[in-house]
Amino acid sequence: MDPTFVAGDRLSAADVYAVWQVRDLVFAVEQRCDEPDVDGLDLLAGTTHGWFADDAGLSSYLRTFVATDGIRRIGRVCTRRDARGRGLSGRLITAVHDRWGDDELRLGAQAYLEQWYAGFGYTRCGDPYVEAGIDHVPMRRPGTS
Repeated sequence: MDPTFVAGDRLSAADVYAVWQVRDLVFAVEQRCDEPDVDGLDLLAGTTHGWFADDAGLSSYLRTFVATDGIRRIGRVCTRRDARGRGLSGRLITAVHDRWGDDELRLGAQAYLEQWYAGFGYTRCGDPYVEAGIDHVPMRRPGTS
């Protein structure tokens, strides 16, 4: 099964609801993030949402977009608790690499996931920081071209 990818300006109302539902479950409920999730990027044409879904809704999700500095960012990577351990997030990261891996990619990893992202070729590229009350590290993966 391949992941679904949809541009932000092509999301249906049901898609938006499903995206925000899985992000709310993981980030707000489980991780108790202390900042709003909705940041004005989700519905932009240059934002792409990727996910796997099952009968219970989106099971794993991420978002990618090109930032104002011209570098593609990956974020909001999450998997529903009951769908963890199946490698879904890794498959989403790999699918992003398949689509955009010729270019440099960056992300802000939750600090405890630094080694997991390192397994995909990401290295720390700055000082640790706190976002939404959670320790993060900036990471980059050079392009393959």
